[in-house]
Amino acid sequence: MDSNKSSLMLVDGMALLFRAFFATAVSGQYMINSKGVPTNAIHGFVKHFATAVGKFKPTHTAVCWDMGSKTFRTEMFANYKANRPEAPVELLPQFDLIKEVVEALGVPNIGLPGFEADDCIGTIAKTVKEVDSITILTGDKDILQLIDDRVSVILLQKGYGNYLVHNRNTLFAEKGVWPEQMIDLKAFMGDPSDNYPGVRGIGEKTAIKLLQEHENVEGVITNLHLLTKSQRAKIEADLEMLHLSRQLAEIKCDLPIECSLDDALFRIDKEKLLSKFNEIELTGLHRLFENNAIYA
Repeated sequence: MDSNKSSLMLVDGMALLFRAFFATAVSGQYMINSKGVPTNAIHGFVKHFATAVGKFKPTHTAVCWDMGSKTFRTEMFANYKANRPEAPVELLPQFDLIKEVVEALGVPNIGLPGFEADDCIGTIAKTVKEVDSITILTGDKDILQLIDDRVSVILLQKGYGNYLVHNRNTLFAEKGVWPEQMIDLKAFMGDPSDNYPGVRGIGEKTAIKLLQEHENVEGVITNLHLLTKSQRAKIEADLEMLHLSRQLAEIKCDLPIECSLDDALFRIDKEKLLSKFNEIELTGLHRLFENNAIYA
């Protein structure tokens, strides 16, 4: 990273926290501290965060959060994410604690009730103009639709420090569609993890082919007469769900939130950080930040 260039790293807090939790929970390693509070998710989150800022060296950072399971999407479609199990009991106390840790790192916590972290990330990515580049750290491929000439996505891979970084061209090379077509791709395919069906019988391969030929959902619908009989029948049978799936898939980028770059400047107050880490008993984790030359 050019030392004169400014860059904002937006972190999908839930994606990191859940990934960190399940990586250790599978073997029952909850890292319960002397107060009886599990800290495994917090521990893993801090490692993911420290590793990423060490590698990508952003000048500014912010963490975005979901604010409960009820959102405008559940109002549009009652079954949205209805297949998700309740959060494990060992994770519950870590939701509030991780925000305290993020604050102790000098990083803003951003969220808005009724919306998802993705919508906060999308809004900030599209409205903050004073930085040269924006990176989004997540494990969630839904975010790929936000990529543009200034925004790239860092997808977490297995382990720590393993990333797949996508910009416009790498995404097109891998998928055969552009970032702005990812919403239409999900509209056709649906999303099992978010629990909406898209068009039944149309998978990724067919959806990509349709988008390569007709650009977007509207283009496909306008040219239904050019499709195979089978494709046309499937789309006509699920036309309403196709439109609804597209609305569910699209990240909102016009939320009434802002990310102050003064607040997001990445500088750690060492005493504040040590105090919080000692309180929660995150032994030795402060050393992960020693080499980053970012202490205030």
